Amino acid sequence: MAALRSVVVGCGSALPAKVVTNAELAERVDTSDEWIVQRTGITRRHIAAPDETTSTLGAKAARAALDDAGLSGADIDLVICATSTPDHTFPSTATQIQAALGIEQGAAFDLQAVCAGFVFAVSTADRFLTTGGARRALVIGAETFSRILDWEDRTTCVLFGDGAGAIVLEAREGTGTSDDRGVLSASLRSDGRHRDKLYVDGGPGSTGTTGHLRMQGKEVFRFAVGSVTDVIRDAFEKAGFEAADLDWFVPHQANRRIIEASADKLGIPRDRVVLTVDRHGNTSAASIPLALDTARKDGRIEDGDLVMIEAIGGGFSWGAALIRW
Repeated sequence: MAALRSVVVGCGSALPAKVVTNAELAERVDTSDEWIVQRTGITRRHIAAPDETTSTLGAKAARAALDDAGLSGADIDLVICATSTPDHTFPSTATQIQAALGIEQGAAFDLQAVCAGFVFAVSTADRFLTTGGARRALVIGAETFSRILDWEDRTTCVLFGDGAGAIVLEAREGTGTSDDRGVLSASLRSDGRHRDKLYVDGGPGSTGTTGHLRMQGKEVFRFAVGSVTDVIRDAFEKAGFEAADLDWFVPHQANRRIIEASADKLGIPRDRVVLTVDRHGNTSAASIPLALDTARKDGRIEDGDLVMIEAIGGGFSWGAALIRW
């Protein structure tokens, strides 16, 4: 039975020029390259310059995705930006990206699910495209987490970086089977009881300040490895696949130990896991599209490959989506 599918037709990314190594951080806080690498796998991260914002990084990644797809802003009628670090309380970062790209039609809005934001945004765009609500969507993950870090807190400031990634999704008619290209399934979850494990201690409606990121690292690790595989299994089941069928696992790039432990638990071979956390750090909602663009550009992800994306973010919110590229 024919069905509309949300097919990835382009991807792109953007990283700030400034790179900060572990050795440079060790000059600022009580840490070391060995300590950071052993616990996280991170060796470096990109940090936005004063004139770089979430929207400028997002627009750059979106332009690259449009170029990759052979499209222009006039071809887009939906822009969704997943971010926890918007340029302004309002208007949305998505509208600023929309304006920068010269898009004058359709809708643009932000989606906030922290590190899980890109997965939530892909699922949301998929609902628009497969129900006829839009024809082509720019789905962007963009963050400047360096702006909400406490640079005196060595347990968090070593983990995060800035950047943006984007994909273009296009509604195309498929057969309605698992052989179709496009988003095949998605599974999303949230549980607000875990707020205190990962949060920012400020906001316009509470303190009137931006605040800083706070995290109970051991608790986040325990939950990420022990609980979030449910959405991955659910996404596999909905599409009629299992881990052995997967070509590439592209998880949120938070911590190498979390990624490898989750892959092992699911029976996904480590050589099928895309890792960029070593050179990007945790870029929150930007991490999955950055990793997708990296693996596409270096030839790992090819047309027809079965790709699983997965992430967990503060709240907690977590999700997974299965995509045939």
